Amino acid sequence: MSTAQTADRTIFERRESEVRSYCRSFDTVFTSASGSTLTDTEGREYTDFLAGCSSLNYGHNDPDMKSALVDHITGDGLTHGLDMYTDTKADFLRAFDEIILKPRGMDHKVMMVGPTGTNAVEAAIKLARKTTGRKNVIAFTNGFHGMTLGALALTGNAGKRGGAGGVSLNDTTHLPYEGSLGDVDTLELAREMLRNGSSGIDAPAAFIVEPVQGEGGLNAASKEWLQGIAALAKELGALLIIDDIQAGIGRTGSFFSTEDFGFEPDMITLAKSFSGMGLPFAALLLKPELDIWKPAEHNGTFRGNTHAFVTARVALEKFWKDDSFAKEVAEKSDLLEKRLTEIARHIPGAYVKGRGMMRGIDVGSGELAAHICADAFDKGLIIETSGAEDEVVKVLAPLTTPLAQFKAGLDTLEDAVSASLSLKIAAE
Repeated sequence: MSTAQTADRTIFERRESEVRSYCRSFDTVFTSASGSTLTDTEGREYTDFLAGCSSLNYGHNDPDMKSALVDHITGDGLTHGLDMYTDTKADFLRAFDEIILKPRGMDHKVMMVGPTGTNAVEAAIKLARKTTGRKNVIAFTNGFHGMTLGALALTGNAGKRGGAGGVSLNDTTHLPYEGSLGDVDTLELAREMLRNGSSGIDAPAAFIVEPVQGEGGLNAASKEWLQGIAALAKELGALLIIDDIQAGIGRTGSFFSTEDFGFEPDMITLAKSFSGMGLPFAALLLKPELDIWKPAEHNGTFRGNTHAFVTARVALEKFWKDDSFAKEVAEKSDLLEKRLTEIARHIPGAYVKGRGMMRGIDVGSGELAAHICADAFDKGLIIETSGAEDEVVKVLAPLTTPLAQFKAGLDTLEDAVSASLSLKIAAE
């Protein structure tokens, strides 16, 4: 229930760091959430098209995950176990092995890292350098891989890199992502640069790539381009790291975003929706021959989240034992692409980007995109922007969003676009 104390936002301004961001766009105090709906202190409901930046692919408070977690807690199940053996970890690993890895012919080991995606990225590049004896890592323009210094060195956005405060972000080469240079064949460019002994690019330890760039503006690499990058990495004796932190766990339709692409990554970083319920949980999948770590050579107090093991297991058993969930996601993906294409026609020069349930509209202007998202919020829809200039209106609805609510949310987005365009025209 709303109280004057819970509704009062001055405590945030007085005590919370200026680094806070999402609350500046969604200026209300949320108190509860269920499925794809958030509720604030005034009892107003909002449809969630943000999903914790793809950390809530199965929605808020899934009843089966919640029930299992409550049972675990009330039964005095472990809250924290470092990386000790626990029943919950064993159950999760068995489920992950039987439901995800074996059906896909994957023999990857599961490395528990710190609780966030950037921890998985740090472990991946650390291991790549350790196994190859090389320093250089190839990343791509518009990529985002995390905010800790190693991962930040791989990240392209100037604003985020500026947070390093002048610290050198090195041992990384940034090459152009597919489509980033217009008609230029960026795969052939990468081949020529990396095969040329006078290019000045050191032999790489690894390539790290997002199959769909979430923060970079929903740029989606083609199967052919990714196959080419995989082949180039192999040719050069480098490892291929697929960053599936935002694009994985069903967001693009399949559990991994590059399933059936014809190559097997050496490593895959996972986080965000890996826990199933928004609990912090990240891991690095690595081929067995790369698992050369000595005990505790890479560690952390929170390497593995006991509560997340509980909910992640339930998510696997509930959504991934057969292909019914993937088929539902595919149907919603088709609807999303169709509706966004229709909405984009109202905006001169706008076009749809992304893949699966990770799509958006490039409206050509960060200012216009911000207006659209702000008006959508006023109308009860939570949605954000992405891209180098925040020019993309980005839809990351929970994959479980009921069809009627999903359609209504897209109607709200269309209304917000119309209202923002009217204001823009009036201002001109």
